[in-house]
Amino acid sequence: MTCRTDAERQEEIIDWSLLNRFQELIETPRVSRDDGDVLGYSREGRPVRGFRFGNGPRAVSLIGGCHADEPVGPRLLRHLVSYLSLLQPDDPWLTVYQWWIVPHVNPDGEYINAIWADDDAMAYDFGRYLLGAVRELPGDDIEFGFPWDDSDIGARPENNALLKWWRTCEWPFALHVSLHGTGFAAGPWFLLEGAWRDRCEDLKRRCLERIQALGYVPHDVERKGEKGFVRLGRGFCTRPDSRRMIEHFKGLGDPDTAGRFRPSSMETVRSFGGDPLTLVSEMPLFITPGVGETLGPPDPIAVRWKEQIMRWKREVVASGKSKAITEAGSAEGIVAMPIRDQMELQWALIRAGQKLTRAIS
Repeated sequence: MTCRTDAERQEEIIDWSLLNRFQELIETPRVSRDDGDVLGYSREGRPVRGFRFGNGPRAVSLIGGCHADEPVGPRLLRHLVSYLSLLQPDDPWLTVYQWWIVPHVNPDGEYINAIWADDDAMAYDFGRYLLGAVRELPGDDIEFGFPWDDSDIGARPENNALLKWWRTCEWPFALHVSLHGTGFAAGPWFLLEGAWRDRCEDLKRRCLERIQALGYVPHDVERKGEKGFVRLGRGFCTRPDSRRMIEHFKGLGDPDTAGRFRPSSMETVRSFGGDPLTLVSEMPLFITPGVGETLGPPDPIAVRWKEQIMRWKREVVASGKSKAITEAGSAEGIVAMPIRDQMELQWALIRAGQKLTRAIS
């Protein structure tokens, strides 16, 4: 008979709890935007707030809201920080992990998109989204806005605040997950750290199981390394890279846009040392059926959807009648992805990342 060590028993407890805590997590009322430690301030003077929990040796970084029009990640993280705040000090989630969480790193973006991103919506309204969604131009988003080094004084204040806070972590991070979304896709899409691409089979399996259990088709595209996107199978790709972004726009004859890119949150976390697993979730606010059946680009169905959506956007901006556009989109097959499902799949990615980093460490 083989006796399990205390550490092995604790790992088993964590694995079991990871499988059973999602419902408890989302039923915990979210913290307000005014909760959390002030890490710094946005361009417009709004506080960027962060939370720390636990004292374990495995540091986990979770951020949301880097892009202004992606509200689901922040919703999940505000549930999570509320849930973590209620745990007992001896809970394995707090004795094995340190949680470094910034629910919304882009408070200016959150403010301007509040016109359509209702805090308690079950799913977002298609017409209102087209009418009110605002997103930073390429090269000005917070995800790709971290300083190259200490002499780089042009980065956004949100990025500088987060970088300064991360540097107070005692250990290199084991896991970093940046929760993103996309307006339209065939289904969920996950971006993985390229340095870990040969170690992620279990993570991919776990995420695919949840995608299929919820009845979705993973998004799929073959970009052949453009901007750092290397396809790893249906639903999975390597994450983008700032230097590959720069190369891409220079190749398009656009050095101005190329010069706006800085390191991403994933690259910045890896610069602290160790071998952290970095992950990105891409949850669609709206499902566009049929995309990916032809592995593009070019994907004729994706092109048709893009053209139609642009027509609807011009129409709703001109008329201001979002209800008619919502009805037209629904009639054509646009499906608003339930926010709960988006959060569950984001959580599946986080917990699969935790499982993977525990198995390897």
